[in-house]
Amino acid sequence: MADILEKSQARQRLRSLSEALDSGALQQVSRILNRGLSPSDIAHLLESSPPRQRTLLWNLVDKDLEGDVLQYLSDDIRGYFLSQLSVAELAAVIEDFESDDLADLLQQLPETVIQEVLDTMDEQDRQRVEEVLAYPEDTAGGLMNTDTITVRPDLTIDVVLRYLRRHRTLPPMTDSLIVVSRRDEYIGVLPITRMLVSNPGATVREVMDTNIEPIPVTLPDARVATLFERYDFISAPVIGDNNKLLGRITIDDVVDVIREDADHSLMSMAGLDEDEDTFAPIMKTTRRRAVWLGINLITAFMASAVIGLFEGTIEKVVALAVLMPIVASMGGIAGSQTLTLVIRGMAVGQISGANVGWLLNREFLAGALNGLLWALVVSLAATIWFHDPLIGLIIALALMINLIAAAVVGTLLPLFLKSRNIDPALAGGVILTTVTDVVGFMAFLGLATAFYA
Repeated sequence: MADILEKSQARQRLRSLSEALDSGALQQVSRILNRGLSPSDIAHLLESSPPRQRTLLWNLVDKDLEGDVLQYLSDDIRGYFLSQLSVAELAAVIEDFESDDLADLLQQLPETVIQEVLDTMDEQDRQRVEEVLAYPEDTAGGLMNTDTITVRPDLTIDVVLRYLRRHRTLPPMTDSLIVVSRRDEYIGVLPITRMLVSNPGATVREVMDTNIEPIPVTLPDARVATLFERYDFISAPVIGDNNKLLGRITIDDVVDVIREDADHSLMSMAGLDEDEDTFAPIMKTTRRRAVWLGINLITAFMASAVIGLFEGTIEKVVALAVLMPIVASMGGIAGSQTLTLVIRGMAVGQISGANVGWLLNREFLAGALNGLLWALVVSLAATIWFHDPLIGLIIALALMINLIAAAVVGTLLPLFLKSRNIDPALAGGVILTTVTDVVGFMAFLGLATAFYA
């Protein structure tokens, strides 16, 4: 109930802010922004505003809130605001950032600016950030935070509790302490909930959990997200060579990975970036979309070239021109279903060399059965429509061929692209559509040429 009330109040504050903006009451806008909204709400408001209004709102945000707001912005918009800050302003903004968040932010800046910002930091903070920057941002190393609390296995629970009380605060998302050797080698974890109910005289070794497998620093972030989902982690230790503890990953960073992957899968189908700004300027939007439109135009010319090969047949039998889109469309839809299923299965780690043969066989049979079903339906409709049983037979055979081809290509294409380090979500749809169009037109018009010759 309290959560619903809080969301209702937030919506009311956003409405008040919008009304104040429309009326030009900037002092009221500033007061609502800096005292009535959380940093995440401010970030949402900025992302939901057109460029001119967005700049005005950003200039009204208090300096001590800018860093918190930046952490919630999408990369595209955050990069724009970062480019407006001097090195001194940037250093002040990032002062309280966690090492992983700071590394994410710095990776959007030019190398020269990154070095200047690092030079403004003290030795310990700079070393932590540089350790995270040494790894690609889409790996466990790029996600990890080096701010951890470690304990030795020979300490008693009472000593650990007294040690924790010396801290003013614990790092966010601390659900357990990490147990390491004197050489910082990972041994296990000590859940705080278990520690609180244990005998104070017991040692950490007696209470700790050694069943939690650490995450290798080079593991891809998608695999990290899968592990968190499978084992319900709140945080997990990250290790490097020789089992040495490097840091930990927390659930808030994994949620960002999951959301980015979902955005990527959705936006890639249209050739867009997952960080695409909804309110980006006209020319920027036009340039980004023009490239993908150009690629699609090339594939359309390929399909048209196939049709051109059978121009004479189409002139003889006008019904072919009417029915061609059915063959291509059915193949495209069937292929997209398989493609989407396989890409998702690859993303969550369900597809491997051990089961791809079974999956291919299943999709082949499903394509054949659907091809048979809809071939009968379309064949009957075409025969009644054009009073020609032969045209019904031709489109039935073409449909079966195209649906089976779509199922096979939809299964194997993502695996092939992945083996070539090409993103299946980005390139798969265009290639699949081209294949189903070409195969569909070739089968339909080729069969028609053979039967009507």
